[in-house]
Amino acid sequence: MTKTAAPYIPQIRLYQQWLEKHRGLRFDDFEALWRWSVDEPEAFWMSLWEHDAIDSPVPPTIALEDAAMPGAKWFPGTQVNYAQRVLRHAEAAHRAGQPSIISDNELGEARELSWPDLQRQVASFALTLRELGVGRGDRVAAYLPNVPETIVAFLACASIGAIWSVCAPDMGAQAVTDRFQQIAPKVLIAADGVYYAGKSIDRADTVAALRAALPTVEKLIVLQSAHSRGMPLAGMIDLTYAQATARDDEATRTFQPEWLPFDHPLWVVYSSGTTGLPKPLVHGHGGIITIVAAIGKHNDIGPSYAPNSFGERFHWYSSTGWIMWNTQVAGLLDGATICLFDGSPGGSKEAPDWTVLWRFAARHQVTYFGAGAAFYANCMKAGVDIAACGDLTRIRALGSTGSPLSEDVQRWGTEQFERIGTPGIWWNNLSGGTDFAGIFVGGHRELPNEPGVMQCRAIGHAVEAWNEQGQAVTGEVGELVCSKPVPSMPLFFWGDQGNARYLSSYFDVYPGVWRHGDWIKVNDDGSCVIYGRSDATINRHGLRMGTSEIYAAVEALPEVLDSMVIDLEYLGRASRMVLFVVLREGFTLDAALTARIQGAIKTALSPRFIPDDILQAPEIPRTLSGKKQEVPIKKLFLGQPIDKVVNREAMANPQCVPWYVAQAEADA
Repeated sequence: MTKTAAPYIPQIRLYQQWLEKHRGLRFDDFEALWRWSVDEPEAFWMSLWEHDAIDSPVPPTIALEDAAMPGAKWFPGTQVNYAQRVLRHAEAAHRAGQPSIISDNELGEARELSWPDLQRQVASFALTLRELGVGRGDRVAAYLPNVPETIVAFLACASIGAIWSVCAPDMGAQAVTDRFQQIAPKVLIAADGVYYAGKSIDRADTVAALRAALPTVEKLIVLQSAHSRGMPLAGMIDLTYAQATARDDEATRTFQPEWLPFDHPLWVVYSSGTTGLPKPLVHGHGGIITIVAAIGKHNDIGPSYAPNSFGERFHWYSSTGWIMWNTQVAGLLDGATICLFDGSPGGSKEAPDWTVLWRFAARHQVTYFGAGAAFYANCMKAGVDIAACGDLTRIRALGSTGSPLSEDVQRWGTEQFERIGTPGIWWNNLSGGTDFAGIFVGGHRELPNEPGVMQCRAIGHAVEAWNEQGQAVTGEVGELVCSKPVPSMPLFFWGDQGNARYLSSYFDVYPGVWRHGDWIKVNDDGSCVIYGRSDATINRHGLRMGTSEIYAAVEALPEVLDSMVIDLEYLGRASRMVLFVVLREGFTLDAALTARIQGAIKTALSPRFIPDDILQAPEIPRTLSGKKQEVPIKKLFLGQPIDKVVNREAMANPQCVPWYVAQAEADA
């Protein structure tokens, strides 16, 4: 691919030009556009449907029939399909010589998947699933890495109305079981091995354990890997991935995705809270398609075959366990070539190397480079010089999310690109969530790009900062709320009787108003600063894990009586997990026990959630009702006065407070 000078007129500018031409609407500035989009939801969402030419055999007559939260009714009577929306680009993109997916890994095994090949493989896999008895509403669970095969399997499920759910192979068997058991999958698709951080990792034992733990699974499809011996799976495999995608006949050539109701479930993703099992959130085909249309104006990703964005190659580093994998796949909805990297972004423990992704981006001529904020911070700390990583001059945008990006790190990245001849590189700093598979706050190509500040609230998203009285505030830190529905809010939680968990997760503080669990400040000009989590959920570089899952792993050890974990992520500092443990009499927290605790978390959950510090505590502070006081202790360690964060009269064991105060003072 030769270097071309696509004009890259911002997608949001193209949308505003369309509004002026077709609706007679002209806005003096972005804030006016945003205000219209939230004050006139019917007009806004209907305009997006028409502007983005969303297909339905039954055209919409209304965008929002019922604005209740939860339970909003969007585009009643319409029919859509995520896979159809992706594959509509196949002919034009292929004719322009653009591939659908480029993939690479730590071993340098680069591959390209053409649009016709993507189309054929999706059809073959979909027909195979039908032959296995999978139909609308059946769940298909996947334990797969960030490779093209995972996307093919997902699109195949979507095309026939099956409901997709994926976990990353770096997750332990128990963490995956806790998720998949809730949705009772009919088919399990799994990789028997992966390569990560310089090591081959055999996952056959884990796959066998999952198969045994999921009694509803009728068929096991295995993506075979050179990194597995495969022995534990002998006699258990019903089909290989290669067999499932081998068809190339009249049936695959004429295959068409099914038209589905707008609110037909697309996938189940998981967002862990502070109590109970991970929350299985269900999003719909239509909700995801329309939210991608909205936030696409902020993310500014265009079709790789369109003159305005010709040659677009979109990369956002992610594992399949993070919602940014879904964002990466959504690049196909926009008609872009997506670039996947499967492996560690920082080399191995023995040979750290934070140039891996930059060299990958240069090799594959990436135009849009996204990663978690922690990745950029690690690059800066490691002294990475991107000029030594190959030709990165095609990169026109840097995306960041997962945690707040500090001013120093953003300035470092901007200076790096200035040195290679790209002054004023645009940073698209996002904040959203797995919960609604979208963004609340994002970027805008034409607004000031101030380090440490997110440029604007997303169109169609009535985002505000609320104080403790439930009043919107400007220029002050408050709870991030969304006071009006957006299409991608969960349809429901799987198995949630009466929406009990759904309501308690987002609507318990402000009934009828979504409380997201982040601290936010909205500035006078509409720009925003995100300050981290306002609840006790652990956020490790964008991957969220409920504290209850960590407790289940740690407190299973016979030496541990009780435990509490806090995440000290906050603006300008990386996530730092502190685990407090209360031990049985006669035990002390020595190196051996520390290693056992770390191992328990690594095995049950993931190495990502190993705490930075483990401290032996006399007691775990609890309320009179027995709840661990994670949020007050987190606030204490973030510098707030103890008398403002802890009500001793509401505590079961106030005598332990001085110990935590002393620890926080020593930590300051």
